[in-house]
Amino acid sequence: MADSTIQHISDTARWAAIYRARETERKNALFRDPFARRLAGERGEQIAKAMPFHENHSWSWVTRTYLFDRIISEQISQGSDMVVNLAAGLDTRPYRMQLPASLKWIEVDLPEILAYKEDLLQAQKPVCTLERVRADLSSAEIRRSLLGRLAGEATKVLVITEGFLGYLSAQEVSALAGDLKRFPTFKRWVLDIASPALLRMVQKNTSPQFGAEVPALQFAPADGPAFFAPYGWNPVEVHSILKTAARLERLRLFMQLLALLPENPNRSGLRPWSGVCLLTS
Repeated sequence: MADSTIQHISDTARWAAIYRARETERKNALFRDPFARRLAGERGEQIAKAMPFHENHSWSWVTRTYLFDRIISEQISQGSDMVVNLAAGLDTRPYRMQLPASLKWIEVDLPEILAYKEDLLQAQKPVCTLERVRADLSSAEIRRSLLGRLAGEATKVLVITEGFLGYLSAQEVSALAGDLKRFPTFKRWVLDIASPALLRMVQKNTSPQFGAEVPALQFAPADGPAFFAPYGWNPVEVHSILKTAARLERLRLFMQLLALLPENPNRSGLRPWSGVCLLTS
């Protein structure tokens, strides 16, 4: 298998970081992550170059980050006193965003990826209170114990699952939604999802580069954000990544024209669609 193939789930974090790095280096950057290039390293650039489909759609990665940043800022301004970032990867928002010093920010991920990030950022100081938790979120017992502890340390928690749910099964996403709902202080949840048609397109163009140890992309509910309603989570904001990218003038002409077509996120099974959603419990 080629060295540029994604061999471990942690490689996907380096992959995502390279798009943040490239955006940061633009004169008209939508956000700036001064640590992304260092975190992505040569490995991140190598992976990105081996993924021509995603290179042609790099606007989607950038737009997703932009939307998460905006929603996170808005929710904190509205009183969220803790952010729980599940499968945080190489996210650097506690260092690069304007956040209140009193905010508690919790990063949860596997030990190796958090150790890698800590090593590279050891000289940097986060702008808020940052805690890193090494945990395997696939363990229901570990996950519920962690969520129970965090729920008692805040009054209004915002949960982030950026780029995470796609690697889970529908059953696993349902279990996570149920676990979060158990605790009243978990008030908001911001996530990204894709339609089945987009999932098939991404699988076709990405799966050959994924190593055997990397989970396959699989979660793409045909009913879109409505998938979460039976578990007590209702969408209050749904942002199309394509339409947002068009508004931000980040698309080529053909994609700009596609963005003019109407979308129905809750009935998107036959059309490629992806979005960032804010849910409330």
